[in-house]
Amino acid sequence: MDHMKLQPGQLTLAQLRQVWQSPCQVSLDDQAWSAVSASAEVIAQVLAQGRTVYGVNTGFGVLASTRIADDELEKLQRCLVLSHAAGIGDPLDESVVRLMLLLKINSLARGFSGVRPEVIQALCNLLNSEVYPLIPAQGSVGASGDLAPLAHMAAVLIGEGEAFYKGERMPAMVALKQINMEPLTLAPKEGLALLNGTQASTALALVGLFAAEDVFAAAMVTGASCVDATLGSRKPFMAEIHQVRGHQAQIDVASMFRVLLDKSQIEASHVNCDRVQDPYSLRCQPQVMGACLQQMRHAADIIITEANAVSDNPLVFADDIVSGGNFHAEPIAMAADNLALAIAEVGALSERRIALLVDKHMSQLPPFLVANSGVNSGFMIAQVTAAALASENKSLAHPSSVDSLPTSANQEDHVSMATYAARRLKTMAANTAGIIAIEWLGVAQGLDFRKPLLTSEPLQQAYNILREKVKFYEEDRYFSPDIEAACQLIQQSELYPLLTQPLLPSQIKI
Repeated sequence: MDHMKLQPGQLTLAQLRQVWQSPCQVSLDDQAWSAVSASAEVIAQVLAQGRTVYGVNTGFGVLASTRIADDELEKLQRCLVLSHAAGIGDPLDESVVRLMLLLKINSLARGFSGVRPEVIQALCNLLNSEVYPLIPAQGSVGASGDLAPLAHMAAVLIGEGEAFYKGERMPAMVALKQINMEPLTLAPKEGLALLNGTQASTALALVGLFAAEDVFAAAMVTGASCVDATLGSRKPFMAEIHQVRGHQAQIDVASMFRVLLDKSQIEASHVNCDRVQDPYSLRCQPQVMGACLQQMRHAADIIITEANAVSDNPLVFADDIVSGGNFHAEPIAMAADNLALAIAEVGALSERRIALLVDKHMSQLPPFLVANSGVNSGFMIAQVTAAALASENKSLAHPSSVDSLPTSANQEDHVSMATYAARRLKTMAANTAGIIAIEWLGVAQGLDFRKPLLTSEPLQQAYNILREKVKFYEEDRYFSPDIEAACQLIQQSELYPLLTQPLLPSQIKI
């Protein structure tokens, strides 16, 4: 993406997916600045009138009733940022931080947060210059905003903490000097506006969604390839079957399978076979993958709404400053839990197809997909690895949104746990990518054993992509690098373009 002219509140999943994949340049639509300035003016009027307003001239959380003297208001904002920068753990990936910056810009620019234009411009400068604040991954419960992660982001604006610049970790002041940027002195309300909000959990949920799209696309391709490699039937993908049930995602998945499997020489070779029914892992792919896609679409609708939301507190309206609870990330927590179910099931179904492939009685292929089995173990332990990954995902799929621990002296007595709910999606998607990578290797073996007959054109494209990196498994060799190579191709979205119909959330307008 060369440049994004941001119209606040109108980000799309397609735009966000591009920002996830690579750095971007962003500027605010000219018409947005007036709303930002008007919001900041409301804060100035509150101070001029000597009113007491939460978040402007009071303490925070349980200290909300404590009035802060005017000469300490700038110190209040600085102390807020420094005290809340209490995260721990490995730094979030640059792609997550990039999304966090964009989401915070998008939210503040809607003009309901009371920050001055220079605060938003400073965030734009960080994003455009690829100065990414170092944000520890752990330390947010997803209510009263993602306080700790966003505090680490805000700390760089005031010259505190650390940042990455062009991949190098350095003190925040050094990073700011690299881009000729002076640290900000935060005005009343600005520290709180930066810290309140769901931008960390939402960014992590977006990363989970995009990774889920990649593994879903890959599983569609490997699942279709498995049908061909094991001489499976096309009848379960007939449109009529899915129309009479009525679930749109199932209908769409079945349609994509028909495209992927169209005009295969292997299919033509067994048109009159006597097989009555295929195992569920082949036959029920539209039903299972359709259900997963339905959850992904539902989650995507929630996530993109939140990505465009104003989620800090209090909110600044033309005639009032109101304390509410938009910072509570329960919608993201539940959306992430639904994504976790989908990711786990995509992997679980793929693992069952691997088990099918290595079983000579079910697949009609050589045992464990290798010639001279016995001397060669072939894919025996690769299937065990897939089973281990699928089992791990079962534990990770346990819902996070049902958990809550009170914080801030029981003022914040119910929290969402959205940040962890979203953060664990990357691990789950990586596990599922590993499972599908093993299946991809397996179906490539199966297709090789079916030669000289060839699969369909799109599935042959997928086969060729893999064979450029991994050769035919003729006899036992060091297996792990092959799995890693296939896994990287999946995570680099190499199979994503093979879904030529608008299927995934980022491919349709949500």
